[in-house]
Amino acid sequence: MAPRSFWKGYLKLSLVTCPVAMVPATSENEKVRFHTLNRKTGNRIVSQYVDAVSQKPVDEDDEVKGYERGENDYVMLEDDEIEAVALESTRTIDIEMFVPRDSIEWIWYDKPHYLTPNDPVGEEAFSVIRDAMASTKTVGISRLVMYRRERAVMLEPRDNGIVLWTLRYGDEVRPEAEYFRDKSKDKPDSELMGLVTKLIDARTKPWDPAMVNDPVQDRLLEIIASKKKGKKRPAKVEAAPERTGNVVSIMDALRQSLATEGKGSKKR
Repeated sequence: MAPRSFWKGYLKLSLVTCPVAMVPATSENEKVRFHTLNRKTGNRIVSQYVDAVSQKPVDEDDEVKGYERGENDYVMLEDDEIEAVALESTRTIDIEMFVPRDSIEWIWYDKPHYLTPNDPVGEEAFSVIRDAMASTKTVGISRLVMYRRERAVMLEPRDNGIVLWTLRYGDEVRPEAEYFRDKSKDKPDSELMGLVTKLIDARTKPWDPAMVNDPVQDRLLEIIASKKKGKKRPAKVEAAPERTGNVVSIMDALRQSLATEGKGSKKR
């Protein structure tokens, strides 16, 4: 069963408008979540804001956002002042421009969302915009108020829908040139390259979502299930010992790795 949309509005391109609905493309609902309890009573613990100086609890009506302009010196902003900054992009995705699909690097991508038509009458307009972007290998750029902030968003055609990515702000992405300076212009040894290539070939498999499962969560669920049945805590899983050897060079390490891969493939 598809989740209910968490946002409804309009997709607009010039004078073409169609109603759309959006849901996050990812979910954390399946994660194991814990509450903090009082061990003695078994009751939940309630968190509360306290004044950092007086240590007295602060009423919700007295809570206000503050921007630090100096040590222990803040500019206070009321909720209505912050909300007044929001632009008209709260309910309309107005595509301002298009850029080549491969011109936006992955590091700018933030959160993915599925965008679909929300009215049979608007399906044709939605389909035309989606298919036109696909045929021209472009993505749309717009702005939208999401998660209480206005964000730049990218619209990417995907199958029968559109994936809307929120994009990171410019000050959130560090320039890679500062970290990936070319420290050595010499090409790697051709024999080493050949061995690494063979190792890559030996470990190449088709993509499977099971490759990114969460073994820690699976283990937690096992512990919870055991406790529900009144069983004792499961035995602690011992960490695998680190591999040791007498490898003295990259060449020796690669040759041993390939030999190990060969044995493993025979067993399989």
